[in-house]
Amino acid sequence: MCGIVGYIGNNDPKEILLKGLEKLEYRGYDSAGIAVMNEKGVHVFKEKGRIADLRNVVDNDVMANAGIGHTRWATHGPPSKVNAHPHQSSTSRLTLVHNGVIENYDLLKREYLQNVELKSETDTEIIVQLIDLFVNEGLSLEEAFRKTLTLLHGSYALALIDEQNEDTIFVAKNKSPLLVGLGDSFNVVASDAMAMIQVTNQYVELMDKEMVIVTKDEVTIKNLEGEVISRAPYTAELDASDIEKGTYPHYMLKEIDEQPLVMRKIIQNYQDGEGALEIDSDIVAAMKEADRIYIVAAGTSYHAGLVGKQFIEKLAKIPVEVHISSEFGYNMPLLSEKPLFIFISQSGETADSRQVLVQVKEMGYKALTITNVPGSTLSREADYTLLLHAGPEIAVASTKAYTAQLAVLAILAEVTARGIGHDVDFDLVQELGIVATAMEALCDDKEEFESIAREYLTVTRNAFFIGRGIDFYVGLEGALKLKEISYIQAEGFAGGELKHGTIALIEEGTPVIALATQEFVNLSIRGNVKEVVARGANPCIISMNGLETDEDRFVIPEVHSLLTPLISVIPMQLISYYAALHRDCDVDKPRNLAKSVTVE
Repeated sequence: MCGIVGYIGNNDPKEILLKGLEKLEYRGYDSAGIAVMNEKGVHVFKEKGRIADLRNVVDNDVMANAGIGHTRWATHGPPSKVNAHPHQSSTSRLTLVHNGVIENYDLLKREYLQNVELKSETDTEIIVQLIDLFVNEGLSLEEAFRKTLTLLHGSYALALIDEQNEDTIFVAKNKSPLLVGLGDSFNVVASDAMAMIQVTNQYVELMDKEMVIVTKDEVTIKNLEGEVISRAPYTAELDASDIEKGTYPHYMLKEIDEQPLVMRKIIQNYQDGEGALEIDSDIVAAMKEADRIYIVAAGTSYHAGLVGKQFIEKLAKIPVEVHISSEFGYNMPLLSEKPLFIFISQSGETADSRQVLVQVKEMGYKALTITNVPGSTLSREADYTLLLHAGPEIAVASTKAYTAQLAVLAILAEVTARGIGHDVDFDLVQELGIVATAMEALCDDKEEFESIAREYLTVTRNAFFIGRGIDFYVGLEGALKLKEISYIQAEGFAGGELKHGTIALIEEGTPVIALATQEFVNLSIRGNVKEVVARGANPCIISMNGLETDEDRFVIPEVHSLLTPLISVIPMQLISYYAALHRDCDVDKPRNLAKSVTVE
């Protein structure tokens, strides 16, 4: 949530900062701002709304050689120009941008800043005012910055500029992601490498409770005791074209269409020289040693975990529990004797999951992260990592990362099963190839899904998704996709649960999307459809080839029954996309949401 950029060098930074913020707009987009610095001082431009609105207020005649920028997802104070970043100290000497949440900001305000008139409602302004206060008490800026950091409780990624020192950007991080990018006579700061991939692919990772002094020629990392830390840069393996929409009207549609390619890429990356699937032998050993697997995740990744539980239990025969990370951290269940934890996160920066990982590591347990982002916090701090190889996912509503999570979980289950000695009665490489082909067929049938969206979801205020077995979990994901981008009140339910209360909500014309891809519950889910039809519902049955009847609205290609979630979710994604489009919603950037949830 929220995105930071910074630049210091020989070139004017305004366009670099604005383009960087456009790349980070998926992280927050209710307001934005930049501050640029030259020999005449600091010039701040900020505006409520999108980066396009910010562009309209930036004075292109102001030339500079350094600057910072921010795109906001509101946590303290409503979206407004006043609450937008950057924030300045009361003397206007210091200017700051901040991602994260300062939990003790109110206490700090009462203890230190009673005589300071605050302009905004944000926790961020407290930080810059504290630094200014300590400078005025006689500390150097570096000392004041460090002292302030020691007082902050919570999460932060910070970039600070000083009108009396136009050659330096001060940077710090705790829990919120932040990188420093290296260039030739320039350096940059970014929440995500994709923001600055146009100017550099060399980045230095920052660890928690580190501060960095950035000039155009040098990057100095220090801990909060002032000790210098050396760290080699890494190469960000991003193609600039991967983060462009190309000819697509929206990132979401592009990312839906990329799913067949992602499947084939995953197969390729997890095959050995003889064509068999393989993963790190240490991960297989950890899985074999575990008496119970605990999958911890949030949102779409949680839904992937529910499907992954079926893969692992059915193939590897290891018991699995799936937990919502924001609940698990504060209400941990009684654990087994030899647990293994699996954290699923597209970004690898999910704050709710990270706070669980920290607890797990303190307890001495092993952890595996499944993520799309190498070098992310969850990846670095876990014992093991499995990468999704899905490429950058920009749209807030996850699509290709979800199916990539399912594919990697299936591979983990299959390789573990073989390692334990259990028989797997199908060739997963071959079956995932069939899945990729089926995905292509579904992506080519967009007109049909647009028609379904228009028929069922254009004017409705609510919708239900039902399924049994593994279809229930896909229904949960389908409901989430629909509600997050179209704002239709959508809920997913196990088919048999309808009669235990929820069926009271069925009204004349209520859309009920039913999944029927599992032979052993096919008749049962069709019975549930009859129940809602008898009460006025408008049913849309999506079945699998071989199980279809004349009353079905759409039939998906046949794949292995265990792998149906990989393809049955694509109709859910496309129906949601077109429902949002028909309702004039912002598909890629739905209201109130951000892509990377980096605050608890």
